Amino acid sequence: MTLTLTGDTIERDDALTLPTVDISSLLGSDAGARAAVVQAIRTACLDKGFFYCVGHGIDPTLLARVFAQSAAFFAQPMERKMEGAMTLSKANRGYEPLRGQTLEPDSPPDLKEGYYIGAEVAADDERAQKFFNTGPNVWPEDLPDFRATMEEYYATMRNLIAVLLEGLALSLGLDADYFADFQASPIATLRLLHYPAQEANPHPDEKGCGAHTDFGAITVLMQDGIGGLEVWDHDGARWLAAQPLNGSFIINLGDMMARWTNGRYRSTIHRVINRSGRERYSVPFFFSGNPEHRIACIPSCLSAGETPHYASITVEGHMRERYSATYKKDF
Repeated sequence: MTLTLTGDTIERDDALTLPTVDISSLLGSDAGARAAVVQAIRTACLDKGFFYCVGHGIDPTLLARVFAQSAAFFAQPMERKMEGAMTLSKANRGYEPLRGQTLEPDSPPDLKEGYYIGAEVAADDERAQKFFNTGPNVWPEDLPDFRATMEEYYATMRNLIAVLLEGLALSLGLDADYFADFQASPIATLRLLHYPAQEANPHPDEKGCGAHTDFGAITVLMQDGIGGLEVWDHDGARWLAAQPLNGSFIINLGDMMARWTNGRYRSTIHRVINRSGRERYSVPFFFSGNPEHRIACIPSCLSAGETPHYASITVEGHMRERYSATYKKDF
């Protein structure tokens, strides 16, 4: 998408600028508490499509291990990291060097390095031959706990996504299992990110992560305590600092969910600027769904006499479109 933001006011204070949703009641038996969670999700999705997620029940020691293994990987010498370069993987897995991506047009490349992990699919599997971003992962050989930690976290995120999608379905007036087929054999990417401390006098347009919207359906972000994530406030024409909230995840919707809901639910522009003077780590989990699933306007998102704003498309087709637009090449 083309970015034309001009506001540069940033709201930074100790108050949280995004709503907090406790999802613990989604799987409970209290109908009233469940309905309250569903309404909170709906309100957040109609506004910015961003909220803090608490009450998820995920073991904090797992989160700490993920950050520790991520830091250990990025601390390696460049030649060791490049042994698993993403450019060597047909499935876009492995290491992406600093400034390897430019998310904001006409700006310097993003000041971050990353590592991509997906579902483990053998290279000779039919799915690897057929679908975008599908195939074997690339694992560092000298970090013995790295793979087990990331695979445990990946599975944990899949379970959390299932709960969140149930809440989203109910928030749209749909059956709780509406997104069940969408979750079968999905495209889902775990991405480790490292933002170095930004130089004292950087290029005025340099950012850790340029202003963008996410490509897929839903993102679960684990961020450290450094801060730097900013979310665009369409109504106030300003950037809101998404302050770290201990023990929480930040949930946001991507372009696919906005398309699916005919623009009712928002995929909002966000960026990262690391002003802390310290290194920053974050771990987004991008869920895009079953590549063969067709994304067509959800009936409950059409008013009487209204027509869909977007053509029907498969998950695979949508993701190829978004990657091609970002990386300026065909996928």
